[in-house]
Amino acid sequence: MATNKSPQIIVVSDGRGETGAQVLRASLVQFEGLRYRTQRRANVRTPKQVEQIVRRAAEGHTVIFYTLVGDDTREAMVRFSREMLVPTVDILGPAFSALHDLLKQAPGATPGLLYASNREQFDRHDAIDYTLKHDDGQRPNELDQADVVLVGVSRASKSSTCFYLAYEGIKAANVPLVPGVPPLPQLLKLRPEKIVGLRVNVMRLMTVREARAYNIGLKPSDIYIDKAAIAREVIEANRMMERYGWRSFDASYLAIEEIAREALKLLGLRGYTPADS
Repeated sequence: MATNKSPQIIVVSDGRGETGAQVLRASLVQFEGLRYRTQRRANVRTPKQVEQIVRRAAEGHTVIFYTLVGDDTREAMVRFSREMLVPTVDILGPAFSALHDLLKQAPGATPGLLYASNREQFDRHDAIDYTLKHDDGQRPNELDQADVVLVGVSRASKSSTCFYLAYEGIKAANVPLVPGVPPLPQLLKLRPEKIVGLRVNVMRLMTVREARAYNIGLKPSDIYIDKAAIAREVIEANRMMERYGWRSFDASYLAIEEIAREALKLLGLRGYTPADS
């Protein structure tokens, strides 16, 4: 385990720092078992920011990996690291030099260009990672980071809809509404506009649950598929949605993509336009 006295590696970038982080990870594979700390400093766009980072690095046993494309920030990194005796690794420098010689043109020096050109892919990866970690009420303290939180009874298509949304680059979490159990306090702290309830009628829910019960070997008498119990559960969930002002719609016979579209429509998020209606 790394400690505050362990060597430190700082990845500095005027974008997200993904390129530098990947290079660092590939390099560190050859140094398994050794202790070190890593830190990423993203969106570094001014010489002043560079100076502050290098000054802090000079206080400890640190090396800086950087992927800066702006002339002023690159020059600042070279100048300040030389003055303060901080070792640095210019990840993009050799590539810029080789391409300049080959193409006879200087690089564009536009910070964040790599992220901008791959924004959709990065957004999708971030959303999928978030949704995987926040399925079925997991990590409730991070619900405020979601673009949308779906709520509903068990087997209301919450998880599958969330993963569909995540593939579209939308951070989606879901929280089950359990009979007799108060909603998570973290859920109640969210703006009601961020939460969407999925309502399901009793007969549809019974059909879906009976199929699942058969697959996992539940007995026909289990409360999970008892009609009266399901009816009470549905009524309580619907009342809860109304009580807390969560907008909702009937998802009983909708396909996953239709549920996702209706959720986006309620939230006014990307992926829905009036032409879709």
